[in-house]
Amino acid sequence: MNGIVFLAVNPQTVWVWALIVFLILNVLFAIFAPFATAYIVYHRTMVRKNREMWNRECSDPDPEQQAMYNTGMEWAEAHRASIRELHMVNEGLNLYAEYCDLGYDRAVIIVPGRTEGLRYGYYFAAPYAKRGYNILVVDQRAHGNSDGKYNCIGFDEHRDLLRWSEILRDEYGIRAILLHGICIGSACSLYALTSENAPDLYLGLVAEGMYPNFRESYKNHMIELGKPTFIIPFVELWMKHYTGYTMRPGPLDKVGAYEKPFLMLHGTGDLYSLPSRAEEIYAAAGTPEREKRIVWFEGGRHSRLRITDTERYDGAIDAFLCEVIEPKDAALKRG
Repeated sequence: MNGIVFLAVNPQTVWVWALIVFLILNVLFAIFAPFATAYIVYHRTMVRKNREMWNRECSDPDPEQQAMYNTGMEWAEAHRASIRELHMVNEGLNLYAEYCDLGYDRAVIIVPGRTEGLRYGYYFAAPYAKRGYNILVVDQRAHGNSDGKYNCIGFDEHRDLLRWSEILRDEYGIRAILLHGICIGSACSLYALTSENAPDLYLGLVAEGMYPNFRESYKNHMIELGKPTFIIPFVELWMKHYTGYTMRPGPLDKVGAYEKPFLMLHGTGDLYSLPSRAEEIYAAAGTPEREKRIVWFEGGRHSRLRITDTERYDGAIDAFLCEVIEPKDAALKRG
């Protein structure tokens, strides 16, 4: 036919190949879709995209969260004359804090949870100021005015706490420091206290909403939101890729090495750090029994304990400071 060649195509062969291509595409989708979805989830929840994200303003429109923020800012305004902004560079990052110098030689560092800047910390300052502690509130890496992009759930951030502690000691004459952490802040504080580089001026830890490991807390959060949890291992892979860390180990793995005074504040309504797991953390702590306490708040939600019962919250801290911390502090001063 004048050089024109007609190829005979078997319809059955076409359908076979179409089915093969279809199956291959579905397999590829099944393999790569979780990675793509996890990439989006990870960057939405654990990566700071710009300075407007996780800044010093209240991060949550929830009325209780807003009330906590406003109450904290009222306390800060009442003590504005005693507050100065601090800056340091640690591991190449510009980091910021505010220091309320009330004239004491002891201080508490208040370490907020994920998404919160330093202003949130002022909400927890009152019971410490009443018992003779200066207040340091911090912008963690990737929060507030501080540099940083990735939330490393305390694994990197705890080294900043060590440096802030040294600054309080060396530049402001602070001889003793207590750490107060909320959620991730409690984990970060524990990592600082159990670090081989921890200075000897630490008095103890007050931990609100401490979880056994962040993977479990993250999973419980996903369950509450009705999101699929199968994606979490893929989220961890992205976290490992960008930060070198996964969501485990966590406080439950570290608390056995912690031997200083320990106050746990926990809510029976905490959906992210389940009460049964808080009991495990408490039992595993290396702190002597006479120097550790766990105080329960009936119905208290995660990171909402002080607003649930402010009098009981502040009273628990006051009793811990008076009955556990101050006798040890007095002994240290004599020594």
